[in-house]
Amino acid sequence: MTGTHSKLTLLLIAIVGFLTVCPVVMLVFGSLSEGLTATGTFTLAKYIDAYSDPELLQVIWNTVIFVVGSSLTATVLALFLAYLNIRTNIPCKFIFGIISIIPMMIPHILFSVSWALLLNPSNGILNLILKQVFFLDSSPFNIYSLPGMILVEGLLDLPIAYLIIAPAMAAFDASLEESSRVCGASTTKTIFRITLPVLRPAILAAFILCVIRGLASFAVPSVIGMPGRIYVLATHLYEMVSTGFAADYGKAAAVGMSVLVSSVILIYLYRHLTSAGEKYVTIAGRGYKPTIIQLQRSKIPLFIILGVLSFVLIVLPVIVLIYTSLVPYSMVPSARAFSMMSLKHWIDVINDPISILSLKNSLLLGVFGATIGVVLSIFVAYVIVKVRTRSAGILESLSFLSFSFPGIVIGVGFMWFFVRTPLYATIWALLIGYIATYLPYGIRPLSSAFVQIHNHLEESSLVAGASYLTTLRRIVIPLLVPGIVSGWVLMATMFVRELSLSVVLSRPGTEVLAVQILRFSEDGLWGRLSALGIMMIGISTLLVIAVNLIGNRFRPPES
Repeated sequence: MTGTHSKLTLLLIAIVGFLTVCPVVMLVFGSLSEGLTATGTFTLAKYIDAYSDPELLQVIWNTVIFVVGSSLTATVLALFLAYLNIRTNIPCKFIFGIISIIPMMIPHILFSVSWALLLNPSNGILNLILKQVFFLDSSPFNIYSLPGMILVEGLLDLPIAYLIIAPAMAAFDASLEESSRVCGASTTKTIFRITLPVLRPAILAAFILCVIRGLASFAVPSVIGMPGRIYVLATHLYEMVSTGFAADYGKAAAVGMSVLVSSVILIYLYRHLTSAGEKYVTIAGRGYKPTIIQLQRSKIPLFIILGVLSFVLIVLPVIVLIYTSLVPYSMVPSARAFSMMSLKHWIDVINDPISILSLKNSLLLGVFGATIGVVLSIFVAYVIVKVRTRSAGILESLSFLSFSFPGIVIGVGFMWFFVRTPLYATIWALLIGYIATYLPYGIRPLSSAFVQIHNHLEESSLVAGASYLTTLRRIVIPLLVPGIVSGWVLMATMFVRELSLSVVLSRPGTEVLAVQILRFSEDGLWGRLSALGIMMIGISTLLVIAVNLIGNRFRPPES
């Protein structure tokens, strides 16, 4: 038994180590090489070229403003939503709680595009409406700006911040606030002197995780930033590897190293903050009372604000995409616009061989890739939870290392590896990159599921003469069905919507949906983009429904 576990652990360390460490090693190798085909000759020329670039300072400044601004926006909105949903008697709080999380299911590139369709300065639908209503000569809003980027990225990162802050808010002992008020403190003073300090670890953890997400973000900077000639580190790297006569992967690797180091440091801070939460415990066994604050006159206005925010987060992006996919060009909704609606853009997409190829590739990667990822995740999670050895700890650290890797940076690292193998410019390169990047999304729910399964079940099977694999197949896996379904859904939806890694590794013949949507955006083909985007959302939804139905069939019967 111990020998089997040791061999399995070492094999998994080799596999996961290759997936997570290999691109980092190749990124370092690439940053010190003269070019993709140059081997054995090392130089610091790429670092000198990259960090002496006069444009880099402006790019770094834009990145700092974008990342900090969007993270503050997401954290403040999440704190506001969590407080209202958990601590007050706001109506429909269950619905608002779900709505706070649903935007995670909308691909970031489509969310970004929907805002570009609404507020771009030339023919944004909302700008056109305001110009007609108020007789304006120019558009009042320009989404192609740093504030526009901050707004959209902040809304996209809101669910992540909410999922961190809401549990801390729910576990907060409201008697501390009541004591403050009894001593004469106002509500505002109580919030700043009691509530926020106690919630500090959760707030800082949410903020840092949003910073990491913002640093890795590519959809918003590419769709909203690049048309306004506002570049951040992600799009600066993209320009290096996608424009000009010869892509400079060495220079991109040199810049990518600073992004990677920053992300790893931030992940360390995040884990430190989440592990130090015991210092701020307010529930210790007795005297805990989750008091609900009764809103008075502000109840209806706050309810309206939440309703508007929910509409903006979920309903508006999808409505804009559906509307744009049916009208011939950007136009204000009117009787004339509705009379001109047709399926022309949908037919154009169906007749476009590259769009159909991208759809097939994304479907293949989503179904086949997520299945391989979940199988690997089952074994990794088993070793992490059940085999408590030093080697298992190493495996756990390796498996979650990729969570700190920005997609476009790790894509450059993989490019340096794949260009030396037959996998270059194939769909398999994307498959390996996807699994390496999103493996933690499969491991996390399966680890939680393994914790629920007692070791006695496996031991009884082994004592009865069953082999290790038979025990896993007949006993363990049927009990893991909820975790398998959750992990598969997470990985499949991530694979179908993936953009930042794909823009580096995708080549002619291996286009995926997100890359094709980005191409349509760059060409201004908004109608085709919207039609293909709705197809993308439809595929993700069908995959989620299908795997849940299959999971229900294999779930063990309840006693």
